[in-house]
Amino acid sequence: MNFIKEPEREIPVINEVDVLVVGGGPAGLMAAQAAAKGGRLKVMLLEQRGYLGGNLTIGLPILAFLGPKGNQVVKGAAQKFIDRLKAKNAASEHKRCKLHMSLTIIDSEEAKTTAWEMMDEANVKVMCYTFVSDAIVENGQIKGVIIESKRGREAILAKTVIDASGDGDVAARAGVEYHKGDDKGGMQPPTLMYCMRGVCVEKLRDAICNEPEKYDMDTMPHEQFRNGNFITVGLRGRIKEAQKAGLDIPVARTILITGLKEDEIWVNMTRVNGVDSTDPDSYTHGEHEARKQMYVITDYLKRFIPGFENAWIEKVAPFMGIRESRVIEGRYVLTAQDILQRTQFPDVITVAGYPVDIHHSNGNDCTMIFCDDAYGIPYRTLLPKNIEGLLVAGRCSSMNHEAMAATRVMSTCMALGEAAGCAARIAAEDKVKVSEVNVKKVQEALLENGAFLG
Repeated sequence: MNFIKEPEREIPVINEVDVLVVGGGPAGLMAAQAAAKGGRLKVMLLEQRGYLGGNLTIGLPILAFLGPKGNQVVKGAAQKFIDRLKAKNAASEHKRCKLHMSLTIIDSEEAKTTAWEMMDEANVKVMCYTFVSDAIVENGQIKGVIIESKRGREAILAKTVIDASGDGDVAARAGVEYHKGDDKGGMQPPTLMYCMRGVCVEKLRDAICNEPEKYDMDTMPHEQFRNGNFITVGLRGRIKEAQKAGLDIPVARTILITGLKEDEIWVNMTRVNGVDSTDPDSYTHGEHEARKQMYVITDYLKRFIPGFENAWIEKVAPFMGIRESRVIEGRYVLTAQDILQRTQFPDVITVAGYPVDIHHSNGNDCTMIFCDDAYGIPYRTLLPKNIEGLLVAGRCSSMNHEAMAATRVMSTCMALGEAAGCAARIAAEDKVKVSEVNVKKVQEALLENGAFLG
């Protein structure tokens, strides 16, 4: 490989803030809002796209607001976000689901608008179209980040940085240890969501309920589909029939999610193995392949699944939904054993209920391991080793491969983001490092905002 030597240059510092949040997705939104609460701190949010919301905007439902026993385990800021959407008829109730614990449908476009409203109300300064290209670290303490935009290379200084990028971008550039995937480096494959309209949802519902042997479901009882919104995971027999007919379907299961409109279905079936979202060549390949898969899948749905005969592709998500990439090595690494045994943590900062859900890095299927009840996640999973002043919130927090397969869903990421924002605010107010913050104060602040900690 050839190299060039970049000349030394002065980089303008365009802002100095108390808390800098990188990434405007589910975790970042909650982190920025929580950090800015009370209006005493200067908080800034960076986002690489031209809108806020991240995975909230790609047609996915929000899973597991409810836990295995049916009680609500994710509350606080995440629930208040849903309440705002519901007031606009842009979110459903939390519907119980045997496979996913619960299902909450949201309007992806309204999620963008509501996210902006939240940031405006909290007086958070937002800057879009901005990439973090490096971290500023002195003597083991992060001091800010270097950004790149069409304006060029600039710097932002911060007392605390919250990495909510999903890919652990800031942490990686700060020298934090991280891993990707399983012990062989295999990561869960991403999916490009897309929306179909003109679906006769009642015809699909009736087929599932009345012909369970033909229209088979994984784990979920067919009675679950008689009323309300639903998600299908199954119809394996239909896929086998389509494959016999010569269609190259990339997944073993048909995953369909009802939208808020009566003829709307979101399709979660594209799958490109081997994609690494931290490598632009790999990520580009994934987007390209998923687009091609989309038309094969649509042909399958129209020919083999009742209700899709006259349906069409209405819109495609603006980017692939990434299930796994960098995951940091933190001061505590949450494991699947912690989840399944429900380890009790004195520094618990959120409770989650989603099972271990691993989409295989090779092949076309998935493994799910269910827990008996909700489980806690400790504050230490947000704290990277060896770097002060940095919190990492979302699917890149400190988990092993199996645990991350449970904690990666948006409800949990939102709760982790709120906890990170509370911790950053309290650390600034108490003039202590985020690694030395009084976790009981963080817990009290979360509970005061309606969170559930078990």
